[in-house]
Amino acid sequence: MPKLQGFEFWSCTLGGARHVVAPMVDQSELAWRLLSRRHGAQLCYTPMLHAQVFIRDANYRKENLYCDVCPEDRPLIVQFCANDPEVFVQAALLAQDYCDAIDLNLGCPQMIAKRVLLAHEKLSVPVTCKIRVFPEIDKTVRYAQMLEKAGCQLLTVHGRTKEQKGPLSGTASWEHIKAVRKAVAIPVFANGNIQCLRDVERCIQDTGVQGVMSAEGNLHNPALFEGRSPAVWELAEEYLDIVRQHPCPLSYVRAHLFKLWHHTLQVHQQLREELAKVKTLEGIAAVSQDLKLRCQEDISRQKEGEKPSGGLPFFHWICQPYFRPGPREGSKESGGARGKRALEEEEGSTDVLSKNKQKKKLRNPHKTFDPSLKPKYAKCDQCGNPKGNRCVFNLCRGCCKKRAFKETADCPGHGLLFKTKLEKSLAWKGAQPRLQEPQQARPGEPGGFPEVVGSALA
Repeated sequence: MPKLQGFEFWSCTLGGARHVVAPMVDQSELAWRLLSRRHGAQLCYTPMLHAQVFIRDANYRKENLYCDVCPEDRPLIVQFCANDPEVFVQAALLAQDYCDAIDLNLGCPQMIAKRVLLAHEKLSVPVTCKIRVFPEIDKTVRYAQMLEKAGCQLLTVHGRTKEQKGPLSGTASWEHIKAVRKAVAIPVFANGNIQCLRDVERCIQDTGVQGVMSAEGNLHNPALFEGRSPAVWELAEEYLDIVRQHPCPLSYVRAHLFKLWHHTLQVHQQLREELAKVKTLEGIAAVSQDLKLRCQEDISRQKEGEKPSGGLPFFHWICQPYFRPGPREGSKESGGARGKRALEEEEGSTDVLSKNKQKKKLRNPHKTFDPSLKPKYAKCDQCGNPKGNRCVFNLCRGCCKKRAFKETADCPGHGLLFKTKLEKSLAWKGAQPRLQEPQQARPGEPGGFPEVVGSALA
């Protein structure tokens, strides 16, 4: 049967999904997707997967997709990042039987029509794309139309530019998303500024999109799409129960608990270290239980009419958004006018380092986090990984080994000596016949074995 396209794909295959959980590296694993689906999510994406690693590493495929799906986890879209069209298609072919569509992450806008077109022609499931916007609305619209023409069947638009990350995130532009929605004839999902169900409804109304995707909002409140803000321990306990049925790396679980308990850990900071140190799932569950008891004690001491502290909309034990602080105030450069370079210049000072980096600084006082002092790595001409500094082919070790073997060449920079070893082998073999000549002579010939006559056997 021909694969469904555009609105028919969104309506039939995706069930007209409006509430979508974003692809998040190491955070949108099966257990979290199942929790989100229980609380109103209608469509989920896998974490972003590296296409090249997905092709070459069977364990990576198994851990991140083949053993990380179940019948309840549908509809599901698998997202890849890839630079090479052929690599993207190869990875997608290995994944298409486990999902309802393949998504290409285009977080940094660039010319990629060939990647989409090739996948659209070869895959049995639809191809979708996720992009960030350009500062100019018209340029963003042209980019979206190019993707549609190349075969993209659903487009997610994150209303921030590629520079708007971390402390420079700022507000996502729904105007860009609205313009894209009007300009294309395929379904569009909006991403950005979603912290509660009211934001979802307002975004759909203001932009006309078919669905809304949430990342940070979902991590701090998986019940966002239900329009609820339950007690943190309710969702933490439910998530841990799902993890026991569908195990995942402990680092994922810990990261989710840090997000869920974010506001409470600002109050009961001594438990932050405990959560960071525990090395078992039950240990994490024990810390979560301790946090629950602390919250219940806080509730019992709560005075009538008391309001949440720290400017929070709810008390710290309630699931609620986390608003990332922007650039420092009190400076002419603060806000949008302040560039990334200004923040990077401050990166080396201890007062703006993360707690993790501060600990590393204590262990190694000479360590620097100044980006300008970090070595700049040249990229491999084939795969984009750091290349060897002395590689004669300008490749990383893996690509260099394949080429050197194929061409029977040497690369002293990587210690690969296929040509030298072949020459030594040939030279050795060339010397062998001379050493074996006496043994190869026929019986009775000079230098050969003596003839065995009948009388000698008698």
